[in-house]
Amino acid sequence: MELEGKVVVAQGGGPTAVINQSLVGAVLESRKFRQVTKVYGAVNGVAGIINEDFLDLTQETTHNLEQVAITPSSALFSTRDKPDKKYCQEIFKVFIAHNVRYFFYIGGNDSADTVRIVNEEAETAGYEFRAIHIPKTIDNDLLMNDHTPGYPSAAKFVAQAFIGLNLDNRALPGVHIGVVMGRHAGFLTAASSIAQKYPDDGPHLIYIPERTFNIDKFLMDVKKTYDKYGRCLIAVSEGVMDENKVPIVTKLIDSGTDAHGNKQLSGTGALGDLLADQIKNKLGIQRVRSDTLGYLQRSFMGCVSSVDQHEAREVGEKAAQFAIWHNVDGSITINRTGYYSVDYKLTDLKNIAANTRLMPDEFINAEGNNVTEAFKYYLQPLLGSDMPEASMLRAPRAKKILNP
Repeated sequence: MELEGKVVVAQGGGPTAVINQSLVGAVLESRKFRQVTKVYGAVNGVAGIINEDFLDLTQETTHNLEQVAITPSSALFSTRDKPDKKYCQEIFKVFIAHNVRYFFYIGGNDSADTVRIVNEEAETAGYEFRAIHIPKTIDNDLLMNDHTPGYPSAAKFVAQAFIGLNLDNRALPGVHIGVVMGRHAGFLTAASSIAQKYPDDGPHLIYIPERTFNIDKFLMDVKKTYDKYGRCLIAVSEGVMDENKVPIVTKLIDSGTDAHGNKQLSGTGALGDLLADQIKNKLGIQRVRSDTLGYLQRSFMGCVSSVDQHEAREVGEKAAQFAIWHNVDGSITINRTGYYSVDYKLTDLKNIAANTRLMPDEFINAEGNNVTEAFKYYLQPLLGSDMPEASMLRAPRAKKILNP
């Protein structure tokens, strides 16, 4: 049975460098079907649906959509609203009023949960309706996915940032700390390991939320590395936790909570400053610096992975095909089928919604302070064929005359 009516597409959560590829993929693919009367874009995600704030993307030119597709961040803007049952009932009322029969929500696991609840409301009301969750998150923490659109481009940014930090740290030795996004999963911080081309390259130490962070062990690791190389480059996830699962940064300052009730970890350089002070005060190393990469990781225009772009477009297209062509609901997943190829499947929303995927053990070294070659093998093809790398001078030193 063909469902005739409107399509609504929305974007939720943090922006990425390729989220608009998914938007445009869903819009252009939806416009091909005769049963689709209009394609609307909800401004500011689910908040825009509640407010009936829609752009009629049926009237947008294909050329401009393609230009938007290669532009980072959320073209429809976003929201941090986390809808509960009552909120989703209001969404459903708007959908009925506008004869919306297809809903595509681009986002992370909270967005998948929203799609699930709205779907349940439609089933309860006996309203013929199809909803698809389109994956997106730089954290790479959605279950059932090999990786998530947005992550490869953010990982490419992190990798290039640490290539630069490593070169700087080599030229003027000291200790340098780079703090990377990642509340529960360390995939993004682990991407810094791509900078490790030569045996003495940093980051020499990588700390992720999947392993307990102990400040005394951290200082021992830093001292050992500094004694060996005369320098130390460190990558650390903003969400590293102590043995009681308390984020280290929240022990320093009361940073408040975000809209989802989570302790706010981003937007402050407190973690980097704390670790730098510990190194200065307890190890006596004076040249210590820290940087917090912050929001730069999400929508940096100069570090977009071509692989990420193509896959983000296809998950949007597949959402429209599954919903409109095959008349089914669910969440699109990316599945690796070789080195390197993928296919796309549909999974039950319950498998994705409100769950978090963590780094597998085989990607983390035994000491918990770096990654394995298996992780690099996993990540490398996601970065695209144009991923740059640094080189060193190899010429021999000339003989000394005055002080041989």
